[in-house]
Amino acid sequence: MPSSLPRPSADSPVRRLTPGDLVACADLCEDRGWSRDEHRWGLLLAAGTAYGMDDPGGKGLMATCVVTSYGSRLAAIGMLLVAERYARQGIGRRLMNHVMAETGDTPLSLYATAAGRPLYEQLGFTAVGRTERITGLLRPTGGRSSTVSVRPAAAEDLRTLVQLDAEVFGTDRTHVLARLPAYADHIRVAEDRGDLVGYAATWPSAGTQVIGPLIARDTATARELVVSLAGTTDRPLRTDVDARHSELLDWFKECGLQSGPTTTLMVRGTSGLPGDWSRRYTPLTVAMG
Repeated sequence: MPSSLPRPSADSPVRRLTPGDLVACADLCEDRGWSRDEHRWGLLLAAGTAYGMDDPGGKGLMATCVVTSYGSRLAAIGMLLVAERYARQGIGRRLMNHVMAETGDTPLSLYATAAGRPLYEQLGFTAVGRTERITGLLRPTGGRSSTVSVRPAAAEDLRTLVQLDAEVFGTDRTHVLARLPAYADHIRVAEDRGDLVGYAATWPSAGTQVIGPLIARDTATARELVVSLAGTTDRPLRTDVDARHSELLDWFKECGLQSGPTTTLMVRGTSGLPGDWSRRYTPLTVAMG
């Protein structure tokens, strides 16, 4: 039988989303079988520029996409979602073309699922890395392997934290990190003789505590930050680890966490991400980089 759904046209309008669209964004996540994650949507809508396409049948949003800009050096794309009832009709391509036109010559990055990767390749994105999702309850093994001290972050740490983050991430994320204290349940900093050498945060999502971002001078420091954050919750942990950090991934698995889906880091207009990947262990969220 022919579909009774209104058929979107090739020039279906794209509009800017606002915090007032948060529930509709969460509804679209649920439509695709994802958790609603209204907490994360609140951050995305506040710190990024969100685009959407309204359902021509009047049923909320047909599609969404969020761009988080980090100046002229990089913009991260995330949350490209199309309602199941409008899948495979070119809606995702239409929205991505609009976003790429809006961002101009700014280099772009995104984390692609296996299902989304073919579209991004057709749009000129190339694979430059991979993340592996790790989930479960942390049961640390062995003794301390680092001499750093870890403590809760204080307000006076923000300036130094932002400076470290810019060095490692390769561009300024002040507009995102300034929102981190309100967004995260806990933020920890690692120090060595008074110098800040790493930081990490944890925030709630779908019954887990997500660790991200995680920035550290080495794997031993990253482990200390994770152990400290794990002690703040009884919930399972979840994080997306840059697959090049195999030592940290192995440690997570030794501590009882399980490997899950992988995503492909892809870029357009650049050969790779700026900054120092060796100290960048996990993104804040794959939707923002």
